[in-house]
Amino acid sequence: MTRTSPARIVLYVISALVLVYLILPVLIIAPISFSSARFLTFPPPSFSLRWYQQYFANPAWMQATKVTLTVALLTVLIATPCGVAAAYAISQSKLRIMRIIHMALLLPLVVPIIITAVGIFFVYAKVGLVATMPGLVLANVMLGLPYVVISVLAGLQSFDPAQEMVARSLGMNRLRSFFAVTLPQIKSSVVAGGIFAFISAMDETIVALFISGGQYQPLTKRMFTALRDEIDPTIAAISTLMTAASFMLVLLASTRQKRGG
Repeated sequence: MTRTSPARIVLYVISALVLVYLILPVLIIAPISFSSARFLTFPPPSFSLRWYQQYFANPAWMQATKVTLTVALLTVLIATPCGVAAAYAISQSKLRIMRIIHMALLLPLVVPIIITAVGIFFVYAKVGLVATMPGLVLANVMLGLPYVVISVLAGLQSFDPAQEMVARSLGMNRLRSFFAVTLPQIKSSVVAGGIFAFISAMDETIVALFISGGQYQPLTKRMFTALRDEIDPTIAAISTLMTAASFMLVLLASTRQKRGG
């Protein structure tokens, strides 16, 4: 019988503590969302669906949900093909400038989000894109693009470029050979990148606080405003729904990548 070393036991304990730390907010918020109490209380005195009903019956919340889903879908439709094209160009080129472009595309993951948000706000204020749907979409495309690039580059690393070269030697041009040979083999990475871009757009808060307004307020900003004005379990209900949606999308992306691998 193999004995577990003390170092491995410590590693298991630390991993378990980190996992508990990460999921503890969800374990608290989810029960609160089913509370019958008027305010946020834990543990809930009794269970009820009233806050979910209030969310779906409130026109303001539904408008914010519509804006969030619209922005997220448009972000995916724009960021995914742009990210695939950028990743393909980066993987195929040996030029030094492509390394610079690669680093530039990943900057939204490195630069503090508050700095990015302030920069976007000042640019939008100059061109009149504050509190507009195109402004929200373009900002989220910039923030979601790195996820697509990283995912697709990972898929291209496991792809043999000789297959595309064979297709081109048989008369296909570069574009047709990409769609016929390369894309089907990296589609799992493309789908995963698009899913992460969708999650990024759906959960983005800081940039939305700066550039959204009026009828174009996503759920995250609407929730932040509601927390300042009046705290009730509707916020917990929405948070639970968004967490569940994000979890399912991450699970789907992970499954797609494993199948692709």
